[in-house]
Amino acid sequence: SSVEGMGASNAPSIYAHDLGARLLCEWREGDRRECEVIERRLLPCGAHEYYVHYLAFNRRLDEWVTPERLMPAQTATSRRATARNGEKRRKMDPAIAEKLKHAAAAAPPVEEAAGELDAITQREHEAATRVKNIHKVVMGKWEMQAWYYSPFPEEYAACETLYVCEYDLHFVKKREALLRYMKRCDTAHPPGDEIYRSGNLSVFEIDGERCRTYCQNLCLLAKLFLDHKMIFYDVERFHFYVLTEYDETGCHPVGYFSKEKVSFENYNLACILTFPPYQRKGYGRLLIAFSYELSRAEGKVGTPERPLSDLGLVSYRSYWAYALLGILQRHKRAISISKLSELSSITTDDITSTLQAVQVIRYWKGQHMLCISPKIARECMAFSKGGEQVLLEPSKLQWMPHHLRKQPGLR
Repeated sequence: SSVEGMGASNAPSIYAHDLGARLLCEWREGDRRECEVIERRLLPCGAHEYYVHYLAFNRRLDEWVTPERLMPAQTATSRRATARNGEKRRKMDPAIAEKLKHAAAAAPPVEEAAGELDAITQREHEAATRVKNIHKVVMGKWEMQAWYYSPFPEEYAACETLYVCEYDLHFVKKREALLRYMKRCDTAHPPGDEIYRSGNLSVFEIDGERCRTYCQNLCLLAKLFLDHKMIFYDVERFHFYVLTEYDETGCHPVGYFSKEKVSFENYNLACILTFPPYQRKGYGRLLIAFSYELSRAEGKVGTPERPLSDLGLVSYRSYWAYALLGILQRHKRAISISKLSELSSITTDDITSTLQAVQVIRYWKGQHMLCISPKIARECMAFSKGGEQVLLEPSKLQWMPHHLRKQPGLR
């Protein structure tokens, strides 16, 4: 298909709508949503399509649509009003919206707390990645809709479906090619060392320097589901921790996080993703807990790399509240913020902001005091336990910090 760039000066006569036009697009159940035309293309059959962004929704819902689904906004005022009335209800998943509501009151402004890209950088990023180049991903038994653009090689531009080997992340454009590849693929798990196993869950530690291709492919794949996350091709500076589910056919990737080998800011996590089929099952919190267990083994406190997205902040606040309140419930005597940090491996800044957010820490007579009523404890634990739980078993971790491995006499 032929895609017209934003810089085109004269639109072909076949196009009824200009780039940047605000229209109404048929959404679901006959409803129409206000959208903006981002791109347009001519198909080999002679028909044409428009790539639209729904103004009330996240960019991951952008899509190619046929002209029949579009209509001028000014001719459907009543329908547009109906769409606006439903905007609040449909704009965000209820579970996510509820968590954001709890965290918003005490959280700093988004620019400070979530660390979004500055306005200029964000506009440049969105302009360069405005159209998804991959539409679907087939990996193992799952078919996943891609959410965002990812800088795959040029020959994969406008690839309708990407087929990925779930064991070594080799990717191809045709199902037949993947089937041929799988016949000669001799592995059934990620590369690297298995450092954790509990039930049917395993975590593999992968060195970005030793397994460069695998880690780059993992970053490219993850970018399809992460918006404002830049791709770093210098994966050699990172370790990757891939969580898998095991069955009789092998270890199937669930999610991962990456961590800098050397971080002067004590970052214990650079990027985290749970693949869509496994979301809302507690795996994200398990990965966060795992990053702190590594920090504890290193004898350090840790914090995630900034910037955090708004939902990333909510996820971490939920984990921090869960971990800290668990310690406070077990620790009956007076306890300091520094002692909480020592026991949890969470930084004192993250502890203070979290306890303030859940209204547990108060400033009284010149000093900070912890004030936990039974009602607040119940509300905080209910907030922090939202969704399914997959608990980490620290005793199952078989791992030695890398700086200790380099000491003489240690292997």
